Amino acid sequence: MAYLIYLLAFVGGFTIMSLELLGGRVLAPYFGSSIYVWGSIITIFMLSLSLGYLLGGRLSLHHASLARFAFIFLGAAVCLYPLVYFNEDIMVWVFERVEDPRYGSLLASGILFIVPTVIMGMISPYSVRLLVQTTEHSGQVAGFLYFVSTLGSALGTLATSFYLVLWFEMNTILTLLTVALLAMGLLAGLSAWRTKA
Repeated sequence: MAYLIYLLAFVGGFTIMSLELLGGRVLAPYFGSSIYVWGSIITIFMLSLSLGYLLGGRLSLHHASLARFAFIFLGAAVCLYPLVYFNEDIMVWVFERVEDPRYGSLLASGILFIVPTVIMGMISPYSVRLLVQTTEHSGQVAGFLYFVSTLGSALGTLATSFYLVLWFEMNTILTLLTVALLAMGLLAGLSAWRTKA
C-alpha cells in the first residue's frame, strides 16, 4: 500500500503545479501576465493549500482509510473539470466588473482555483496519516513523502511549461489533469476494495 500512497502523492503534487501554471494562461488574455497576476495566482494557491493541509490533517483523524483517500481525488476531479467549460465565462464576468489587474486577477483566481486546490491540498497530510505506523519513524516517513510530492510538483512544472502547453490546448490539459485525478481515485478505491475482499 505504501507504494500506492507515494504514487498518489506524486500525482497530487504534479497536478497542483500544473494547474497553477495553467492559471497564468487562463488569466493572461484578460489581465496580462504581470507580477500582479502571478502574485495573485501564487497567493490563492498558497492560501488554498494551507487550508487544504489543515482540513486534510483533521480529516485524517477520523477513521483514515485508503477508501476515504480515494474520495479526495474523486472530489478534486469533480471540482476541477467544470473549469474546462466555465473558465472563460467566469473571466469575462470578473473582467467586466474589476478591470484593475491586481484585484481582478485575485478575484478570478479565487473563484476558479480555491475549491480544487483546497481539496488537493488535503492529499499530503492524509498520505502521512496512512503511511505512519509508529511515531519513531514519522519524521522519516513524512520527509520522504514530501520529497515525492515535491518531485511531482517539479515535474508537473517542467512538463506543463516545456511540453504540455505546446502540444495541447489549455482545456485539453485541464481534462488530462482531471482524468489523472479520477484514475488515482479509482486506483485507490479498487486497492481498498481488494484489500477488504
